[in-house]
Amino acid sequence: MALKAEHEIHGRRRGRNLGVGLLLAGFVVLVLALTVAKVTSGDFEVPRGETLK
Repeated sequence: MALKAEHEIHGRRRGRNLGVGLLLAGFVVLVLALTVAKVTSGDFEVPRGETLK
């Protein structure tokens, strides 16, 4: 048992933080999936460095 009762605002913050964390994780997964799709599509080429004159 906790020494102090949790205030209701902490429960709200925890819920909001969980929501923001899930959105951020979803965005990271989306960017990763798009990157993998782009690289594995076959038409991706590493740009060659141009020589300076």
